[in-house]
Parts: sequence; C-alpha cells; structure tokens
Amino acid sequence: MNLPGKVRRLYYRDRLTLSEVERRTGLTRKTVRKWLNTPEGVEPKYRRRSVDSKIAPYAERLLKMLEIDAGRPKRERRTALKLYAELSVTGFCRRLQPRHRIYQALAGSRPAADTPPPASGRSPDSGCANGPAPVP
Repeated sequence: MNLPGKVRRLYYRDRLTLSEVERRTGLTRKTVRKWLNTPEGVEPKYRRRSVDSKIAPYAERLLKMLEIDAGRPKRERRTALKLYAELSVTGFCRRLQPRHRIYQALAGSRPAADTPPPASGRSPDSGCANGPAPVP
C-alpha cells in the first residue's frame, strides 16, 4: 500500500491522532497534514534538481580505473589520493576534501620506510592552477 493511503487509513479509519500517525509512519506532522489535505488518489510529486557534478566528465575514466583495481589484490589497489593524482593528470582540478588533507598530514608525519620524503612542501591539490597535481 502506498504511504499516503496508509496515512489516510490510520487517520480516518483507525481514528489516530496526527502525532500517533507521525510516530507510526516516521513522517513529520507537516507532511501528514499536507497529505490529508490533498485529494484522494493524488500521489505526491517532488521536484528534483538536475545538478551536474564536477566529476561527471571523468566518471567513465574513474569507473574504469576502479574496475581495474577490483581485479587486483587488495594491497596493489590504488588509494584515493593516487586515483585523484591520475585524474588530475587528465585535467580534473578539484580541491581535496578536508578529511583527505587530515589523512595526508597523518601520512606525512609517519612516512613509510620505503617511500622517500616529498621533494617539495606542496600538497597534491596545490598544483591545480599551474598544472597537474604531483603524485604523492
């Protein structure tokens, strides 16, 4: 049964209060009241915005990279930073999210034994304006 129909049944047939209908359905009282005031048989319509994401032009390439990594052993898969670096070479220029900067700072404070220290103090996302980001 559709949810507006269930709301109508609970309110009109079962004689429950708006608050009780809200508790049983998980909807807000404003939504319940709105659905009760609409004509019967009318489904709620929601306007959805079509938003173009900044990664959309690179989505196909990123999916292909992830499919390739899915076939690799877990230790040989590329990290998010390495995927970002490869995408930035193809022209993707987007700032890293704050949590990636935190991870990067933690990784920089404890360098692995087999990785040399970075040649410059730049972060991987600082190269966007002048060119591709350096590979970490």
